[in-house]
This record gives sequence, C-alpha cells and structure tokens, in this order.
Amino acid sequence: MKAANRHAVQDLAARLRKGERAALAQAITLVESKKPEHRERAQELLKALLPATGKAVRIGITGVPGVGKSTTIDALGTFLTGKGHRVAVLAVDPSSVRSGGSILGDKTRMQRLAADERAFIRPSPSAGTLGGVASRTRETMLLCEAAGYDVVLVETVGAGQSEVAVADMTDTFLVLMLPGAGDELQGIKKGLLELADIVAVNKADGDNLPRARAAAVTLKAALHILATSAGVDEPPVLTYSALTGGGIGELWQAALDHRERLEQSGRLVEKRRAQHVRWMWTLIDERFRERLRTDPAIRSRLRSLETAVASGKLPPALAADEIADLLKL
Repeated sequence: MKAANRHAVQDLAARLRKGERAALAQAITLVESKKPEHRERAQELLKALLPATGKAVRIGITGVPGVGKSTTIDALGTFLTGKGHRVAVLAVDPSSVRSGGSILGDKTRMQRLAADERAFIRPSPSAGTLGGVASRTRETMLLCEAAGYDVVLVETVGAGQSEVAVADMTDTFLVLMLPGAGDELQGIKKGLLELADIVAVNKADGDNLPRARAAAVTLKAALHILATSAGVDEPPVLTYSALTGGGIGELWQAALDHRERLEQSGRLVEKRRAQHVRWMWTLIDERFRERLRTDPAIRSRLRSLETAVASGKLPPALAADEIADLLKL
C-alpha cells in the first residue's frame, strides 16, 4: 500500500475512534466498495481498529411477519439511549438486491431512534449473495464498535438462511412472537428453537394482554419439552409491548443476563472465536464466487457447462470438477 493511502487510513481510523459520524459513514462506504484498491484499504482499516472492537453487546433480532420488529427496535433502542448507551442498528436483508429492502420503510417506523444522536441506523448493502450481505454487516458492526457504539442490534429482514447468518454474528438471538393464532408453535417448527436465546411475545397490552400471557405459557411449556429433548438451554419467554414500552426494560435485562452467563462460563469467548472462523470460510466462499462472476474465461465456459448440465449431456459432478480445474482447486 502506498504511504499516502496508509496515512489516509490511519487518519480515518483515528477520527472514527473519536466517534465522528462522518468518519464512520466514510469507513462503511470503504468496506462496502467492491474496488480492489478500496478492499485493500478497508482491510488495513479493520486491522487497525480491531483492538477497539468486541466490547459491545451484540443482539440479533428476528420475528414472524407483522410482529413489530421495527417498533420493538425503536422502543428498545430509545430505552437504551435514554440510559446513556450508544446504539447501532444494522440489517441483514438478502432481498435488498431485488427490492431495495425494507429498511427505509423501517426507518419511518423508527422515528424516535432515527432522530436520536446517540443512535446509528444502517441498511444492509446490496450484494449478490447472502454471504456478501452478512460479510459487509459484520464489518460494519466492527466499525460501529470502534466508533463507540456499545450496543449493536442486528435485524434479520429476510427469513431462513438470514436468521442463521444473524445468529452467527451476535451473542444473543432474540425471537419475537405474536400472541395467539398458533404463531408461537409455528416459530418452533421453523427451527428457531436452535437459534433462540430469548423468546418474547409482543403486543402484551390492552385487550391483547391475556392472549399474550397465554401464548407465553404455551411457548414456555413447548420450549421446555423441546429443549430437554434437544439437549440445549431453555430460552426464557417474556411478554412486552413495543407500543407502550411495557416490559422493554425486562427484555434488555434478559439480554444482559444471557451475556453474563456466557461470559462467566467462558462460552462468549468460544462463541466469538468460532464465529470468526466461520466468517473466514464465508469470505473464502465469497472470493471464489466473485472469481466465477468476474473472470471472462471462466464465465464463458460456465455458460456452456450450464447448458450441457441442463440438457442432460453432462453430469453435474463432472461440470463441478471442470469448474474446480478452472479455479485451480
């Protein structure tokens, strides 16, 4: 790297560590860039900032459609900034490539947090794969931590694989549920039990309060049985109202309690180390995919291989072997 570029990276790192929002925005733009020269500078920046990262409380948030994720994040984030915390809200949205994602709409539903100087809201970047989106979100999370944000909320806007991606970059995974209508049991069927560290039933207010409490009882009983059979920790089940703010403090305390248990048992360090290794392999996979997309000779051959496989003239395994040869694997 040229001396001028190295000096620029060091200056950016120093400004970011002081908490300058402009520096944070500039750094995020740098890590999201696909230009090779920007990637080199971005990695140099992340390397310089790494000692200032890792101290934040990282919480992943997901939920069934209509559960009120954005309203919950707005309520929780505002509660936290009111307690003196600095809160970063990030999103993992694999659909953003096609639709632009929903984070802009979410911002209108996070009106208090969006206007809060102690909060920072960032949508997921447009990328070709979920791995690419999650990779940029991880790097953005580190930048936010280095800039002094001590709570990072990572929202999964999509479903399925994106939930796994978010759970794999956070310490505590919060699953939001709706009262009644069998939604609480549907969430378990989707395999969220394996990911959930905390389960919370929203809309526990007004006429919904009895239904929310009943849903929590049903969930707790089902989770106890399933957790016992699966040999995993049983997640606590809470009720709260994102609309009124009732139960938000208890939700935050549950997250702190979970983190404390991880720290005391030594599992937090183990968990983050394992996440770093999986992140490395995700990046390796991303590099290979990028090579497939950008190398003209490989792209040309890929089209003919796809045609041969689709027509039944070539077994998929042989096509994969040829692609591996092209990549010199």
